[in-house]
Amino acid sequence: MIAIKNMSVECGDFRLSEVSLTIAAGNYGVLMGRTGSGKTTIVECVLGLRRISSGTILLDNHNVTHLNPAMRDIGYVPQDRALFSRMTVRDHLAFALMIRRVSASETDGRVRELAASLGIVHLLDRTPHGLSGGEQQRVALGRALSFRPRVLCLDEPLSALDSETRQQMCELLADISRKEQVTTLHVTHNLDEAQRLADCLFTVVDGKIKPVEPAGGRN
Repeated sequence: MIAIKNMSVECGDFRLSEVSLTIAAGNYGVLMGRTGSGKTTIVECVLGLRRISSGTILLDNHNVTHLNPAMRDIGYVPQDRALFSRMTVRDHLAFALMIRRVSASETDGRVRELAASLGIVHLLDRTPHGLSGGEQQRVALGRALSFRPRVLCLDEPLSALDSETRQQMCELLADISRKEQVTTLHVTHNLDEAQRLADCLFTVVDGKIKPVEPAGGRN
């Protein structure tokens, strides 16, 4: 579960005032809005990368408002993917597990499981250089999911992909979120993408979050 309650945040001249949203446990929430509306700012607040002026952020009913990012148990895929050029795909999928000192055998099993789910088994020994945009996005998603986070945040994850690859990734995201049973907050400006994925859909307008009825969604 992700719950933002009466949150206010200031970024220079930009301000969000007393915004709220709730995404039920295991659901796929999509946040839309025009460029500059504050979508990424909201995700950064959930992640703990940006301080809020007031309000509360709850994850699985735990108040994380003042916790540092590492303590929030959130998987994150930024818009630029942030892959490490010298690390193999295998290393990316194992990275968060190694930091958490998970055993080698458990790490290897999780890497194989994710690679199979994401369709990247054949890429495990390659580096990001030369991978397609869709392949890189699968690697970034696998890295974010590797430690089985309770919450997943995706910031414009499909914005740089062509139409066909975007459709494939939408199907993958819907499937993987069900398998992993992870509560997801996905930021996009693409309405078709939002309607294909969303269990619950929100839009940011004039500094406020408004719920929108998804047309179709994942059901």
